[in-house]
Amino acid sequence: ANINNGKANLQAVGKCRIYPEQMDKTEYRSIVAKNIEQANVDVTTTTVENQKANKKLRKKLMKEGVAMAKKFLMGTLNIDVSIVEVEMYVNADDLIASDGCLAACLLDAGCQSIVCDGTNIDALDIAKVPRDRLIAHFTIPETVEGVINDVVALSSKISIEVSDDVVPPTADHLCEILSLELAKQKAKRNGFQVVIQVNPTNFNVNDTELASIIGPVLKTCKDGHGGLTMVDPSPSQLGLCYAACIRTDRPDGLFTTVVCNRSEEALGLVYSSKESIVAALECGRGVYYSRSRKGLWRKGDTSGHYQTLHRLDVDCDGDALRFCVTQHGDDVAAFCHLNTLSCWGEPRGIRQLEGILKERLAKAPEGSYTKRLFDDPELLRDKLVEEAQELSEATTKAHVAEELADVLYFAMTKAIKAGVGIDDAVAELDRRSRKVTRRKGDSKACRISAANQILEK
Repeated sequence: ANINNGKANLQAVGKCRIYPEQMDKTEYRSIVAKNIEQANVDVTTTTVENQKANKKLRKKLMKEGVAMAKKFLMGTLNIDVSIVEVEMYVNADDLIASDGCLAACLLDAGCQSIVCDGTNIDALDIAKVPRDRLIAHFTIPETVEGVINDVVALSSKISIEVSDDVVPPTADHLCEILSLELAKQKAKRNGFQVVIQVNPTNFNVNDTELASIIGPVLKTCKDGHGGLTMVDPSPSQLGLCYAACIRTDRPDGLFTTVVCNRSEEALGLVYSSKESIVAALECGRGVYYSRSRKGLWRKGDTSGHYQTLHRLDVDCDGDALRFCVTQHGDDVAAFCHLNTLSCWGEPRGIRQLEGILKERLAKAPEGSYTKRLFDDPELLRDKLVEEAQELSEATTKAHVAEELADVLYFAMTKAIKAGVGIDDAVAELDRRSRKVTRRKGDSKACRISAANQILEK
């Protein structure tokens, strides 16, 4: 998907494949160069001093490369990698020249998968990443069989490009490619995935007719073993094809839709139409179908409580949609017409705590302890250290729960004071889950010493 071509909202279908060499590639090539520089640092020199110095240099270059890749993904491409699964196509020569460092760099920066030429086994091997994070891509379906045994040892997913000489592709033809390859691989390997890649411009049909071709193909994909990816579709093409994959037994043809926030907490139940899905992808907002008004409902146009759309998902049975959004509002972030975040009343637990702390920050009652913490950074720091120490020493289930609640309160107070919310922390956790390079995680003597000084007050 060329998301630099005014189509950034299309990533809301939850997954996008990036071909960086087809964009303004200056920034991307600098990332490649940084990783090649990292790979060329010799950490096997004869002297211990040189080894330590070069290991330190290699680590420094690795961090710089990851920082550059994060800026490229989240800044230049404007992709929220914490929620969108980014598949980055990498040239085989670049993987080999960087000794696989480029693959680790892009995954550490937030990419879900690396895509590489499936016929180049050396490049797939040198990537040195988990099988489920590597996609072997084939431009000619007939070349799969000759290397498949080597490929499956390194990757759990292949994608097959439908060539331009098949014009126009038909549903039967696409189903034949997908079903044949799935049948061959499923008979030998459980969990192996096959995806076919098509270019909408090759079909020479309107968007509605395109959806009628793509829909039956995707309905043959069961249990996540098969799929289809589209090259640079328009919002209309992508939205209608997406809708064609969803089942509904409603006479009006609408799709039941659950609206959730970033933490997957349900905000409300609405309905979507084909047209509303397309509209949501066009503007990157929560857009639904109003049964009472019999038309599109652009959430927030009248109330001001608009939504930023992050992701669309279809449930396991293919008969319900989920919109993942961030709820906004001038006065309060409310989805419900009763001015609450959700249609099920006020939140509880940590979400309730977040709301109370925001209220206290804006206007605290006289004698508020929370207000005291907001105004006294040293006290807040001391309490965080104190409660973390008490949690570390708790032994019983009840005591651990009590101390954890204390830590959450003080940690959330620190976060709200800094303008950080639960969803920000969830996003960071999701970004970290994409990393493949792990630190040793040893304790830091300097931090332990600083904490002890606080506890000895």
